[in-house]
Amino acid sequence: MNIDSMLSSQVPAQPSLERHSKMPSQSIESVMNRFVEFINTGNEDLAREVISPDAVFHAPSHPEPLRGPDGYMDVLGIMRSAFPDVQWTLEETVTEGDTVAARFTMRGTHDGEFFGIPASGNKISVQAMNFYYLADGQIVGERGQPDLLGVMQQIGALPAP
Repeated sequence: MNIDSMLSSQVPAQPSLERHSKMPSQSIESVMNRFVEFINTGNEDLAREVISPDAVFHAPSHPEPLRGPDGYMDVLGIMRSAFPDVQWTLEETVTEGDTVAARFTMRGTHDGEFFGIPASGNKISVQAMNFYYLADGQIVGERGQPDLLGVMQQIGALPAP
């Protein structure tokens, strides 16, 4: 079973995530590298370069999907207000067609409120597994699964096991 068939059996198709022409693997790598640069800098111009205006993002922090570069800037705003030094390291990717499975490590210092939890000063290091959907040299969708339980444990909001 390939990634496309697993996703289609688990997640209803969305018009904004329809497949477009296949991107060369070098282009996919370039898009992902620029995306990492964007999330680590918060550069809005870079966001508009790498994220489609029609992109749809599913984040556990929001009940409804976020849309386009501005939606992604909202998520980054939440993270940067709580962890001003937050940085993501792209650890590995698996690509099939125009879909990228990516594992990140997120690191930062809890220096601001995070979902009602006051700053603890604690350093965090957690993993995230995300799927990215690309078309025409841009990200058109993402389904992200950061380790929010790990974050909450590391900032002292929940007991560690």
